[in-house]
Amino acid sequence: MALSAERLEVLLLVAAIVAMVARRLRLPYTVGLVVAGIGLALLGAESVPQLTREMVFTAFLPPLIFEAALHMNWKALRRDMIVVGVLATLGVVVSAGCIVLGMHFVAGWSWEAALLFGVLISATDPVSVIATFKEAKVGGRLHLLMESESLFNDGTVAVLFGLALATVGGGHVEAGEIPRRFLVTVVGGITCGGAVSALVLLLAGRTTDHLVEITFTTAAAYGSFLVAEHFGLSGVMATMTAGVLVGNVGPAGAISIRGREEVASFWEYAAFVANSLVFLLIGARLTQENLLKGWLPVLIAIGAVILGRALSVYGCSVLWHWSAWRVRARDQHMLFWGGLRGALALALALGLPSEVAGRDNIVMVAFGVVTFSVLVQGLTIVPLLRRSALTGPGPDEVAGSEPGLQPAL
Repeated sequence: MALSAERLEVLLLVAAIVAMVARRLRLPYTVGLVVAGIGLALLGAESVPQLTREMVFTAFLPPLIFEAALHMNWKALRRDMIVVGVLATLGVVVSAGCIVLGMHFVAGWSWEAALLFGVLISATDPVSVIATFKEAKVGGRLHLLMESESLFNDGTVAVLFGLALATVGGGHVEAGEIPRRFLVTVVGGITCGGAVSALVLLLAGRTTDHLVEITFTTAAAYGSFLVAEHFGLSGVMATMTAGVLVGNVGPAGAISIRGREEVASFWEYAAFVANSLVFLLIGARLTQENLLKGWLPVLIAIGAVILGRALSVYGCSVLWHWSAWRVRARDQHMLFWGGLRGALALALALGLPSEVAGRDNIVMVAFGVVTFSVLVQGLTIVPLLRRSALTGPGPDEVAGSEPGLQPAL
């Protein structure tokens, strides 16, 4: 069902009311949206649009990723690139492997279904993670690590998911194909985002009209994503690169002083709208999934996902424990429990071809894991993050790490 103007107005009104109520009750906004979405679907299921892969990828992801990347401090990101890179590659592989084994040996799924599910659910979701950290108002190194990991691991999942689909479809995948595809997908996405944002900044530098500057940044956000996806590259990496460049290079003269303020305000609102709609639609779609019927594989999947995340975070953290990149124990705990799953996993699940064996079970269990992630982890991680921020730096805090990052724009 299409997202018409009338339905959009109703959903935005509901989102605004939920935001007010959630703030008064001191509840996570995303949790309130999912519950509201369930209520909307129960009251009038025919009037709520269907959440689809195309809707997530073409409408919701670009503004959320671009807005987050606008405020990334490039110097801090570059300093922790090793940590982020390992978590987003090796960490995803470890997590996916644990989930695949759990779903095959414990849940009794076929290797093909377990492989597809393990890959699509293994990465942390940028939509959920960004929304959670915004709500908790936590900055510093933890914010940078969590947010950047959720953006970077898309490239890994894109490659692994493509290889998994090829394997399930009977295709032969050589070992050397994996690093080649990864480099093409990630480096190609970064190159695409850099090219689009360079063109946009060049044009923006020729005007001081803030409305035109906002339009150029919109072209950068959506243009980089759509061009990259068209050529089979990582749209998330492209949009993230565009956002980082606009946020860090734009203030150097390409965007006017007033333009910076207006651009930041515009994208803050765009991210609020996208975030509101995606969680409302997730809640509405949950009413169609009979999770009680498949409660056992859902519980097994939740356990496998949590175990995989633990092995990923704590296992990878050992690699740099005695180095300058050391992550304090308290932040490791936050990285572990804050590894939320959400719209990205659902988009991949919903985009599975109908002929894939076990597709309905994969979609159902994916919704079950996301429900747990949003409602249980989402309800608990925000107060944990706020408590962690209030207690201040720990004794094993990395020397020289910034206590907070100021927006680039």
